[in-house]
Amino acid sequence: MSLREAARGLVFFLLSVLAVQGEDGWRFTYAPTQICTIKGSTVTIHCTFSHPSRINDHDVTVERTFWFTEVQNKEPEDLRTDSKYAGRVQNHCGESDCTLTITDLRESDSHVYEFMLITGQGGRFIGSPGVKLTVTGFSVLITKTSWCTYPSCTWSDVQCHTSCVLNNRPSYVWYINGQNKQRQNLHFTHNFYSEDSVSCAVKGFENSPSAPVCVHGNSCNRVNYRDRSICAFKGSSVDISVDYHSFYNPTSKFWFVAEPNDRWRYGNKAKIQEQVGRFQVLETAGGRSTLRISNLRESDSAHYRFIFDPYTWWTSLPGTTLTVKDPDLQVQVIWSPSGPTLTCHSSCLLSERSSFVWYKNGTKIQGETSPSFRGLLDPGDFYSCAYERHRSLPVYAPKVPSVLMSHPGDIFKDSSVTLTCSSDAYPPHTYAWNKENQKLGSEPHLVLSSIQSSDSGEYYCTAENELGKTSSKYVLINVKYAPQTSIVSVSPPGVIVEGRPVNLTCSSDSNPAATFTWYKESRTLFRGPEGVYRFSSISSGDGGVYRCKSENQYGQTNSTSLHLDVQYAPKPPSVSASPSAETVEGSSVNLTCSSDANPAANYTWYKENKDSPKASVQIFTIADIRAEHGGNYLCAAENRRGRRHATLRLTVVTGAWKSMVTGTILAVFLLFILLAVFLWSRHKSITQQSECSKRADGGAQLGPVSDQRPAAPAVLQDDLEYTSICFNQSQTDAVYSNIRWVHPPREREEDKEEEDGVEYSAVRFHSSATGTGSQEDVEHSSPLYSTVKLNYKSTM
Repeated sequence: MSLREAARGLVFFLLSVLAVQGEDGWRFTYAPTQICTIKGSTVTIHCTFSHPSRINDHDVTVERTFWFTEVQNKEPEDLRTDSKYAGRVQNHCGESDCTLTITDLRESDSHVYEFMLITGQGGRFIGSPGVKLTVTGFSVLITKTSWCTYPSCTWSDVQCHTSCVLNNRPSYVWYINGQNKQRQNLHFTHNFYSEDSVSCAVKGFENSPSAPVCVHGNSCNRVNYRDRSICAFKGSSVDISVDYHSFYNPTSKFWFVAEPNDRWRYGNKAKIQEQVGRFQVLETAGGRSTLRISNLRESDSAHYRFIFDPYTWWTSLPGTTLTVKDPDLQVQVIWSPSGPTLTCHSSCLLSERSSFVWYKNGTKIQGETSPSFRGLLDPGDFYSCAYERHRSLPVYAPKVPSVLMSHPGDIFKDSSVTLTCSSDAYPPHTYAWNKENQKLGSEPHLVLSSIQSSDSGEYYCTAENELGKTSSKYVLINVKYAPQTSIVSVSPPGVIVEGRPVNLTCSSDSNPAATFTWYKESRTLFRGPEGVYRFSSISSGDGGVYRCKSENQYGQTNSTSLHLDVQYAPKPPSVSASPSAETVEGSSVNLTCSSDANPAANYTWYKENKDSPKASVQIFTIADIRAEHGGNYLCAAENRRGRRHATLRLTVVTGAWKSMVTGTILAVFLLFILLAVFLWSRHKSITQQSECSKRADGGAQLGPVSDQRPAAPAVLQDDLEYTSICFNQSQTDAVYSNIRWVHPPREREEDKEEEDGVEYSAVRFHSSATGTGSQEDVEHSSPLYSTVKLNYKSTM
């Protein structure tokens, strides 16, 4: 079985696709592929199908399925839109199968039936070759005939023939002149006269007997009903017609009501009397009788038969069954490749000869009498149909849906919200909910329970039926919540180098938007709606621990700490020598180099005019120094960010120089001591002069002191007082005064004991060029020498 692409099939990018059975996952299976059945029966045609899940990286979805008959040079037509099948066709389709049911089969229904599948991407596929349906009735074949002993009589063998191969050896029913002969074989042998007609049927299909045929001649009695069943609306009118022929001129003919399987003759049945306005029998030339019933009632539902000329026609053959129902006219909208088609439908299988009326927005559409309307449809218009003054409800596309929210005002996280979509349409419509381009559900109510921040967005619903699809306005769901976890990041990522621009970014999911605060350790750096803290040129001092806080009116959250490690080249190194940069031969010295750097610097010592390094350590130790060790030493501090250096001069001295240096140091030290003593003495002298000046007015004056050393009485010696001698700085004449202590040797120890009682007297000398002092003061203009001697005598 093969699969051929439907006419103008399009699958993505308007590319034609030819799918073959078994290729690319496409498969259509019919079971069985040929069906032969009897006219008036019901048939079911079944198809299963499968398709690939994806084509060209797109999901394959089945949007439409329908059955059609083989067509030539035109679009396939859904059987439900064909007026010949109006009310007799039903489709029942699932995800992988579809069944077509046709009731009240007619011989004109004999066709090849195929199934079409249309994908959501526009591809149309047909399973071929489909199912061949043959609908046939019964006919009587005369296989043998011979004359019998009676005039106008033949002995004949007749066969009930059908083009279908019937299974399970069915039983047959034979009728002569409408009377059941209770025979069940395929062949029937009997003496037939000129007035006899014969017909047959299969057991179980008695309502579809063969047409009566004359076995001997062509003028036999026979009756054919145009319709075996008729359905009509209450209050309407109906025509029940029959074609008949009588071997003799009928003396009477009439219609009556009987049970379908009643075998009794008409004499036991109630004859239908013509009633003005209700029942009317119409006779036409050529042997047609029509029973017209007007203003139908449900009680008119019955089995109607026609008879003529008593004792010549029996009533075992079925007549016409009339069913009267309440009006249930409705317009069905059936999709087809050429667009929607409207069909006037009812539970009554209305005759295809019936005349219909179509309305658009309440106005009659002229020229439309078919049960199907194929005109151009406008989704904004209303359409209805009518039959026998009974009018259907209008059909129309959905109006613009409205959306009702169960929770007006602010919506908070973890709350519940229900959105309700409503629209007016007929036939009934389906709903679909969408968030942006995401499909959410197909119910009129969309329940968002325990709502989260991810549920924020614009929602809308659609209402759709066979006539069209409309969408509601967008409804904004704005979920309010406190900031979630604060996240910090560094841009650019990787190693942070001094001098480059660096951005610290704080981000947090919140609604409304959060305000951000940046901290370094415990110090606030920045606060604002933008969570970016910028370093236009980061420095080593910017390193440290940073964190941010995100907050809005519903809460706050703190980030984890971020350690900012700023790498930089070494700063200018600091060099030193220990114990001193001037050292003596034979001693040792430590040269130290230090520099601030990140990562830590590596140190290298070089001696001036030497290319090779002396050492690659921070502290360079030189032991047993010699003269050649003197000179300039260079320290280089280096890391992967850069290199800096500094110079130290080391001086080496010999032993003689050491003595000279030591003497110089001692001399300087002694000079410093002498200078300090001088300054102290000077300060004390100035202080004493100041005290003498204060006593100038009341002090004793001494004249010239003689050289004589009178012996002081012992008593007086015990009371000796010491006094100070002050020299007035204003005098112009030099005054020399010598005070001496005379201690006889032999009396030294005794005198020492007597010294405790000595008193000193103040001797003040005044000299003034203009003064009127004592006579001695005026006469002696030369220096005055005075000697004061203290004589100590022993008391031994």
